[in-house]
Amino acid sequence: MIGLTTYLEQAKQGVWDVRAAFLPQVYFDSVTASGGVAVLLPPQPDPEIAADAVLDGLDGLILTGGLDVQPELYGADRHPRTDEPRPDRDAWELALFRGAEERRLPVLAICRGLQLVNVARGGTLHQHLPEALGTERFRVGGGVFATNDVIVDEGSRLAELVGPGALEVHSYHHQGVDRLGDGLVATAHTDGLVQAFESDGEGYVLGVQWHPEQNQEDRRLFAGLVAEASVYASRGVPSA
Repeated sequence: MIGLTTYLEQAKQGVWDVRAAFLPQVYFDSVTASGGVAVLLPPQPDPEIAADAVLDGLDGLILTGGLDVQPELYGADRHPRTDEPRPDRDAWELALFRGAEERRLPVLAICRGLQLVNVARGGTLHQHLPEALGTERFRVGGGVFATNDVIVDEGSRLAELVGPGALEVHSYHHQGVDRLGDGLVATAHTDGLVQAFESDGEGYVLGVQWHPEQNQEDRRLFAGLVAEASVYASRGVPSA
């Protein structure tokens, strides 16, 4: 059972125009194609209580992509290009991630998810990479994913899934890791920017700055999470 975080968004279907849980289908297709059961997790009015109840029924957690994490959460002033705050989703995902850590529940964090995990671990973010790094290469805009190469570190958990060295990925982000959070080890980079990290302790926490769900021919990261979730389901804890 793999939980995937979602937004609550205004959505139209026929004559209806209502608030609804929203997540692109490619995310849960990637989970089901890897042998997992996808469970959608929209923000809840009491995040801490709801997270405790939800996590007890899950074997793995995916923190999905989306709008920018609030800079107030890492003590920074808001940049003019930072998205409007979504405190409901930030609070919900922070509660889920902290509960998952307590349970040693396997976690895959994608794009915004990686940024949220970094903030949860006390790290900070570059709020606008074109200004910080002088490049627009990671988000071309218009709903079109950029293609970039990342360099995966040999000997990392990520390398066990996708191999070491150059890897072509789909990117759509204008923020990224600045100061790395506590207990996280960077395992992939592009021109000095952290593109992936994993936990240096027990349990399974893998974060990637790109969007693996967009590559339907390569679902290795989802397969890796489902494999860890299977271990968690059978033993109560992930493999060492």
